Amino acid sequence: MPGVGEELIRFRDVYKAFGPKEVYRGLMLAVERGEVLTIVGGSGVGKSVMLKMLIGLLKPDHGSIVFDNQEVTTMNERKLSDVRRRIAMLFQSGALFDSINVGDNVAYGLDEHFHYTMSKREIKERVEWALGLVGLPGIEEMRPADLSGGMRKRVALARAIALQPEVLLYDEPTTGLDPINTARVNHLIMGLQRTLNITSIVVTHDMKSVFEIADKVAMVHSGRIICHGSVDEFRSSRDPRVADFIEGRAPVKEDVETLLNA
Repeated sequence: MPGVGEELIRFRDVYKAFGPKEVYRGLMLAVERGEVLTIVGGSGVGKSVMLKMLIGLLKPDHGSIVFDNQEVTTMNERKLSDVRRRIAMLFQSGALFDSINVGDNVAYGLDEHFHYTMSKREIKERVEWALGLVGLPGIEEMRPADLSGGMRKRVALARAIALQPEVLLYDEPTTGLDPINTARVNHLIMGLQRTLNITSIVVTHDMKSVFEIADKVAMVHSGRIICHGSVDEFRSSRDPRVADFIEGRAPVKEDVETLLNA
């Protein structure tokens, strides 16, 4: 039985560019099973690009991405679909469908991936379980438009965990939330790791969240990881670029993600 601390994900010598803009130039990073890894760095350095490459939404130009001893970069769509059953992603916007109710939103991934193996009753029970885990029981009939920003984030998280994934990817999960909802989401991230042994990779700009939830921190700068270690190692790094980022001095502005979202 695989255990906590075993390497689950590895990026090795990964390069990625969009036209003349180089995002990654030799990305190297390992993620251990069961840990919460936060990814930090200046706006637009490609943190979200890393997550999208892991699940095959983007292809690297060169290099290797391995998940559970399987090479992701050479997979066809069928094999990538299998990976996406095991790795769920919480997008920054939540990406809920306003045309359907909360219950159908949470069931969406189950209908897509497990419609041959799960009955309607089992899907309904899984939706109830997931909404209960995020503290929103009984709201299946509500519409996303009737929810607060914090509730929408939690419904999107319920949709992700309904798949019972091994890995959860969070893209700026607390952006736009007030301090109470930020604390609630952080509590959920830590609780899911403890109760379900989920491996979490969290892209965030919120340093308070980093120090609260992370087992390890990796900082992206100039196309590479310049610091990767425990929270204490990150805090005590002698690299001035890390210290500047922690203190909010001289932020790096690279506009790669703007290109992706255009």
